Amino acid sequence: MLRFFSLLLCILPFLVSANEDVISVDRVVPNSIELAFPNERNIEPELSDFQINNFILMSNDEGERFAVVTIKNLSSGSRTLNHNHLIAQVSNGARINPLPFKHAFNGDETISLTINFGESKFPLLTDYTRTK
Repeated sequence: MLRFFSLLLCILPFLVSANEDVISVDRVVPNSIELAFPNERNIEPELSDFQINNFILMSNDEGERFAVVTIKNLSSGSRTLNHNHLIAQVSNGARINPLPFKHAFNGDETISLTINFGESKFPLLTDYTRTK
């Protein structure tokens, strides 16, 4: 019996820490959301052929921010989406790029991706692209 409790005490910290990495859905954002924070530094995503159809904002207890983003390649040719094509706006009005990534799209293809925006004490409010 003592062995069982010793083993349980050894495993318990790992079980508790495993729950800290759980990502929770913050909210599903309708396409009609409009924010009016000033953009004094004129921070914008790079021009691209990508359009965001919808997104779901998520986070964990460590302050990591994520979005599941459904993106369409508006071009008939292959294109590569990268972290410079997306920007998220957080609740203090700041605009942030996601962590570096690349994903290839075929022409007219629509894909859902989980994008990591790093750590922030402010929650994500929206994310967007800028088309040509």
